[in-house]
Amino acid sequence: MQRLFMVIIGSIIIGFAYNLFLIPHKVLSSGIGGIAMIIGILTPFNTGTMNFLLNLPLVIIGFMKLGKRFVAHTLLSIVALTVALYIIPIKAVSTDPILSAVFGGVLTGIGVGLVFRQSASTGGFDIIAMLLTNKRDFPLGALLSAMNAVVVFVSGFFVNWDAALYTMLSIFVTGKVVDAIHTSHIKLTLMIITSKGEEMKQKLLTNLVRGVTVMDGEGAYSSQSRKILMTVISRYELVDVKPLIHEVDPNAFVNITETVEVVGLFRRDMPDK
Repeated sequence: MQRLFMVIIGSIIIGFAYNLFLIPHKVLSSGIGGIAMIIGILTPFNTGTMNFLLNLPLVIIGFMKLGKRFVAHTLLSIVALTVALYIIPIKAVSTDPILSAVFGGVLTGIGVGLVFRQSASTGGFDIIAMLLTNKRDFPLGALLSAMNAVVVFVSGFFVNWDAALYTMLSIFVTGKVVDAIHTSHIKLTLMIITSKGEEMKQKLLTNLVRGVTVMDGEGAYSSQSRKILMTVISRYELVDVKPLIHEVDPNAFVNITETVEVVGLFRRDMPDK
């Protein structure tokens, strides 16, 4: 319930960023949301409706590649954002487009980052970025900023180039805030000491795309044999891994350390692995 609540809160924050800071000055957000804004500005269609319709094909791709829970949370985010865009009035908080672009970008980044931390997305380019970061070690915010360059050029041709430059500023700020909150490119090393080594190994291998190394250990005080499991995960995966460990062995000792660098293959399912 906490994760669902945070997905909704993050989506509502994005809705405030759109309707109070970005849309009034024709400053676009990133990705599909930005394209939906362009359609909303140039046509009678509501931005929220277009955001929902444009996201449907990408949600289907996410369902096939990223799992049911990811898609369920993503759909919740899309619906919450759609409703928020209907309810929140479009009213400029600031008359300065630069300030609006910056603060709109910050709020959007906070909302997107909160959603990402729950192993979900806000749809659109976020799904594509998630797929790419699962395959390769890229900072998610920087990747989104690069992909969203297309929105800048589209806004320049269909709105005006001042709006395009403000959009570029907003997207840059959003990417920086997302990376600060989400930090999926930061890696963690987990050292799990447990008496249920085989069950723990199977649970991790079934639910993660990461490899696991198993070593034998012995308690210095009790002289009882233990299994030591070591794996490296991305930070956002920690939200899912903790409950898995507790489910198998609530008494497991887990040491979590931040990893400076990973050399070698990071996924079990990569073709050259």
